[in-house]
Amino acid sequence: MINACLISISLVLFFFFSWFSLVSIIEKEPLAFKRSLLLAIILPLPFILLFASSFQFKELLSLILFGLIVLSIFALLIPINFSKNTGCENPQSQIDERNTMFSRRELTNKTEKFESYYKNNPEYLAIDNDWRKKPGLMSEKSSMYSPLAFTAADASFFTIESLRNQVTGDVNTTKKNFSNIEYTQFIKKWSKKLGAINMGVCELQKHHLYSYRGRGKEYGNKVENNHKYAIAFTVEMDKDFLATGPAGPTLMESAQQYLNSGIIAIQVAKFIRELGYEACAHIDGDYEVVCPLVARDAGLGEIGRMGLLMTPKLGPRIRIAVVTTNLPLLINKRKPDYTVQSFCAICKKCANVCPSQAISKNNKIEIEGINRWQINQEKCFSYWCTSGTDCGRCMSVCPYSHPNNLLHNMVRWGIKNSVIFRHFALFMDDFFYGRKPKPAKIPAWLNIFPK
Repeated sequence: MINACLISISLVLFFFFSWFSLVSIIEKEPLAFKRSLLLAIILPLPFILLFASSFQFKELLSLILFGLIVLSIFALLIPINFSKNTGCENPQSQIDERNTMFSRRELTNKTEKFESYYKNNPEYLAIDNDWRKKPGLMSEKSSMYSPLAFTAADASFFTIESLRNQVTGDVNTTKKNFSNIEYTQFIKKWSKKLGAINMGVCELQKHHLYSYRGRGKEYGNKVENNHKYAIAFTVEMDKDFLATGPAGPTLMESAQQYLNSGIIAIQVAKFIRELGYEACAHIDGDYEVVCPLVARDAGLGEIGRMGLLMTPKLGPRIRIAVVTTNLPLLINKRKPDYTVQSFCAICKKCANVCPSQAISKNNKIEIEGINRWQINQEKCFSYWCTSGTDCGRCMSVCPYSHPNNLLHNMVRWGIKNSVIFRHFALFMDDFFYGRKPKPAKIPAWLNIFPK
């Protein structure tokens, strides 16, 4: 019996870590491949040697080993959770889009908008003038300049810009009558056919909306949106491209998925208007809503340390678009998952690898009545203006960003299940992938390399 157990354990260890090494090859993770293959060889050895031995205390030592294994499994898998809501989650005031870096980058020196904004917000002038001296996004003088990647990204952004006049339009005067369940199920299945990873619906709340617009022709206009519902869509960002960040491919992928999510939103909004109901798409550069908050309240994920939406199967490795509408829809009841923020509290990988040190390594603090982390957008954007890309390092190294497969979903389940497993998972992630993983090599077919 003892011998059978020893052989069984050695085989389980060998096959599990061999499987891990195979998955790592497929995922192009050389460090994880080497270390999992090494463990596949080393970990079964004590059990094989014990099986082959005949010394006096073999049975006692075997029982001790079995006991330790059982206790370890029990400690890792038993549900132990101390995660809980730490207070109000919704902003007590609306965000003014004019204060975001994306809006401030569009201000041109010596124009009326420029003078007016910095007269009312003088604290930003020196900070913003500093990044204005840097090369800028997609600049030939930036540190990560890659002609083909930047040109491809610019083509995606150009296409997005050409779609902005399609975010709203005329509404059919004849309503089509289906139930809210039928409308919701159709849009959910159709959006996934169009390329969405997930879709959720929530009631549109005041804190979802910007107070004032800050970009394009709508600059300075008060946001007036009386729609009842908001539909959030997520699309996946390719792991291999994102892993190269802050190099050019990450900007290519970012732009492409802004475009893909925007196309889905525009199609769905047009579809709803043809049904006889108001609908407006919110896409890159043309938002009335704060997309991560809408997506969170629609049940698609939680807000993590880096300020991005953390989805259950892809982490922050997504882009979001939103449609607001009066079409009667079935609301997704959000089930808060506070284990995500519990894991973010101990992980800090995104903060450790951030080139600009824009992500806080500290505990949450109270900001406008909410206990949360807040990214330093000025530091982050300043680095973008140096590299020429939108970086993506924080997203690529996040343990939640691993591919959606059986191996990583087992880990995600454990993280959600137990506070002990969270610490164990972080240790193992550091061991297999590195505490500060290096950016991945640029795919050979792109043939684009930074200067």
